Amino acid sequence: MEKALIIVDVQPTFCEGGELGVQGGNAVADRIAKYVSAHGDEYAYIATTQDWHIEPGSHWSAHPDFVDTWPVHGKAGTPNAELHPAIAALHVGHHFKKGQYSPSYSGFEGYEDNTDAIPTREQVAMDMAAGRTLADALRASGVTRVDVVGLAESHCVKETALDARKLGYEVHVIEDLTEPVSEESGERARCQMREAGIILD
Repeated sequence: MEKALIIVDVQPTFCEGGELGVQGGNAVADRIAKYVSAHGDEYAYIATTQDWHIEPGSHWSAHPDFVDTWPVHGKAGTPNAELHPAIAALHVGHHFKKGQYSPSYSGFEGYEDNTDAIPTREQVAMDMAAGRTLADALRASGVTRVDVVGLAESHCVKETALDARKLGYEVHVIEDLTEPVSEESGERARCQMREAGIILD
């Protein structure tokens, strides 16, 4: 069985001290780095995803409700939108940026971009149409199982895992390598994932 590992949104913006910091985010980054160092050769494909917002519309708000609208976070080109240093040090070869001009939670809504460029709307549309999405990459790699880790379990990890499951993959979320925004939201997410047939390891 060929496996892929998707490291979701492990960025300073989602760790302690960031705009939408998750309690335990920095520790998750360190545990993921240790896991990849120990188990990376078990995977046929490893990729990261990042919020890379430029003008995401109503996703950003001066008066966020923390359900559909949020404070400015993951702003393209800023240090907090970069990969967490512990993840950057792994030198993963594939990076998917998402949410440039729209709200985005799932890694499957982005496209591969290994640069720090600030693309136009037109460039984003062209790149999405050019076969550079995560779905395209997984299909080309011949994987049958997708392991999902990162931040936050209750939001982008959950949505990425659900999309992978919809595409027919066996999907595992490694519980020690993720944290939710809150325990309540995490329990809701875990229920949704279990109902979709996702395995929580």
